[in-house]
Amino acid sequence: MGQEIERKYLVNHSKWKQLAKPEGELYRQGYLVTDLNKTIRVRQAWGKGFLTIKGPSVGARRLEYEYEIPFKEAEELLSHFAVSELSKVRYKLPIGNKVWEVDQFQGDNAGLLVAEIELESEDEVFDVPDWIGEEVTTKQEYYNSNLTTNPYKNWKPE
Repeated sequence: MGQEIERKYLVNHSKWKQLAKPEGELYRQGYLVTDLNKTIRVRQAWGKGFLTIKGPSVGARRLEYEYEIPFKEAEELLSHFAVSELSKVRYKLPIGNKVWEVDQFQGDNAGLLVAEIELESEDEVFDVPDWIGEEVTTKQEYYNSNLTTNPYKNWKPE
């Protein structure tokens, strides 16, 4: 059974700007299905296409199945079947024995920076860089699928 254990954090903008980082990769992703119990996503990145099915989140854990599909088919699925879509640039930064993935969102979500780290277990100990801010793992408004329907530009400052 496929499973993902992932924690998400906000990124400190000023520290991120000062950080030497690798070149990012543009992601285009759209959702064929989004509800509380499942999402079905199509993504284009690295010149490849991906179809991903995710179950509901329970803490930092959820079922996940991902399959590579032809890039052209991903483009067709996004263009003809996606009910919502977003784009972002993803940066991959190795720190300790893990890779942090930082998403710099574009379009209606511009200004939002979210870092993710995939883990082997929910209680795994890992190195936290100084540019990491508040944990938002369980905050549903930060789920990519929710950002397509309630984008960052519409959020009220707290």
